[in-house]
Amino acid sequence: MFELVISRLDVADEVEVVERKGLGHPDTICDALAETLSRNLCREYRSGFGRVLHHNVDKALLCAGKAVPAFGGGRVVEPIRILLAGRAISDEAIPVAQIAVEGSKSWLKANVHALDADHDVRIEALVRQGSQDLQALFSRRGAEGLPLANDTSFGVGHAPLSAVERLVLAVDQELHGRARTHDHPAWCEDIKIMAVRKGARLKLTVACAMVGRYLAGVDDYLEQKAALAARVRDWAGDRGFAECEVIVNAADDIESGSVYLTVTGTSAEGGDDGQVGRGNRVNGLITPCRPMSLEAAAGKNPVSHVGKIYNVLAARTAEKLVSLVPEVKEARCLFVSRIGAPVDNPALVHLHLATREGVPLEQVRGRTEEVVAAQLDRVPELIHELVAGTIGVF
Repeated sequence: MFELVISRLDVADEVEVVERKGLGHPDTICDALAETLSRNLCREYRSGFGRVLHHNVDKALLCAGKAVPAFGGGRVVEPIRILLAGRAISDEAIPVAQIAVEGSKSWLKANVHALDADHDVRIEALVRQGSQDLQALFSRRGAEGLPLANDTSFGVGHAPLSAVERLVLAVDQELHGRARTHDHPAWCEDIKIMAVRKGARLKLTVACAMVGRYLAGVDDYLEQKAALAARVRDWAGDRGFAECEVIVNAADDIESGSVYLTVTGTSAEGGDDGQVGRGNRVNGLITPCRPMSLEAAAGKNPVSHVGKIYNVLAARTAEKLVSLVPEVKEARCLFVSRIGAPVDNPALVHLHLATREGVPLEQVRGRTEEVVAAQLDRVPELIHELVAGTIGVF
């Protein structure tokens, strides 16, 4: 039986900071390519061996290239270099390097519309075989047939999402969900949203690299920038933030001609490098005012790596506590694993709960324990969803 500790949560919400890095951001690209490789390996392993084999491909580094952006065009001088590293079982039937390169190019073509993934990017796979001890641990099973945790780690999650957190996710979804080749093609996927709320006042700072080939000059750039700000303000107003201040590309200096212009639609072409784990957490956000894990969930194997499983599990448990226990208005969950123990048997579960109208924690302890136990019972289902790739982790 897991050890459960429940503490009272005093909600302090005078200041809130929420960030999201969009799909074209160099850090998000690294997360996406690592997770794409893991999902493709899961599919190939299951096809060839009937089960997922040991792998952890959660190390990726993007080294920015060199580009000369210009209104009406521009060119890439040196390609972006992406290094995919980690550990995976490989043989002639499972050509990991080929799977890594082809999967990465497919993802880039589908998600960064102005980037030529065949010419503007060089992808190298540096994946090697894992250690024998971790492969052996991966193969062992607990009494109920569940995998054993391959690390001593932790995962955290909170619920419900605040209005600002929901707004940031909604704005990002709206921007990425547009018809990119027809609706403002100058707006790229390298978008970063920073929301800062002080009391009732909210400011959104949006960075969006503009694609030079779709802009005739600086007047076009300013028009597109204003259109983006207006649209974000409308979305914020629709979600209850009528007085939201929106700033787009705050570093621009029009007088000197310094604007956020790109050739490919991503700062990876020359302005910024990227790395797995430096961006969004499993809920799609960066929330420094909430508990966060530094684990890079993307690319970790979804069968036994608690650095991935427990972060998703903690978020789901928090959501269930808020939805199923009426007296709980906010929950923050921490799951701690022990290497070699079954993944459904954490060493510790710590809950911070805020209750409605000061209801004592002891009054909700029994139902809280039931919710946590039920979520642990569903770990096999969670693993199945992660293997199938139906759960986002960045």
